[in-house]
Amino acid sequence: MSGTGNGSGHDPLQTAVWRLRSRGCWTDAAALLAPREGAAAALQRTSLLVERCLFTGEGWGEAEDSLRTAEAVADDDDARGAAACERGQLAYAATVLGVRDRADEARTALGRAAALLAPGAIGRALLDFRRGLVAEHLADSPQAARAAYRRAHAGATAHEDSLLLSFTWRHLAGLALREGELAEARHGFAESLRLREELGFLVGTAPALAALADAEPEPESSRLRAEATRLFRLLGGVPSWLAPQLTPPAPAA
Repeated sequence: MSGTGNGSGHDPLQTAVWRLRSRGCWTDAAALLAPREGAAAALQRTSLLVERCLFTGEGWGEAEDSLRTAEAVADDDDARGAAACERGQLAYAATVLGVRDRADEARTALGRAAALLAPGAIGRALLDFRRGLVAEHLADSPQAARAAYRRAHAGATAHEDSLLLSFTWRHLAGLALREGELAEARHGFAESLRLREELGFLVGTAPALAALADAEPEPESSRLRAEATRLFRLLGGVPSWLAPQLTPPAPAA
């Protein structure tokens, strides 16, 4: 989930992977990494396939296979911690999408990642964000979620991870909206949308538009939601979990 999209430097492979990922072509992006050996490539490929599961609700078997490979080739605590973080995210995705209840596995894996990753490790911010997701959506503990999101936000800022910042802004704003803090929610949602548009993270732009629409008054709310619907359809209905928010209710009989 982390990565800025503009941090690939002059590596043509990473540029190509980002372009595919940002358009929701995770399978093609992962295939580009298949010839590469080592823990870093295995982890990046796994991350792409886990993200595909969360956005589409499909590809669980391929993600599990890739994850087992990443776990097997991990050669230090950072790599083992990153692999555990991906296992936690995959288990979280399966639980929150209603595929299978793997909440205990998600907590255990993220706890293992926390034990392996040093406080200043580059993967720590992503881990904190994912622990926030579990706290908010599986434990229904917004206070714990907010603390985790704030740690993730600080870490993403320190490491200049613009994509992760777009996620932390959005989820902190979502908690603010739950509490009726509209100005704070609008600001966070707007920052999330701005970052995703700047990065060209097309597959994440529709959710950002829809989230901001929830905090804006009419007619701006309808305009944002219409743009989100256009992008959602352009990408073939991805992310799949956004459909209920963008599909108008059926007329009463």
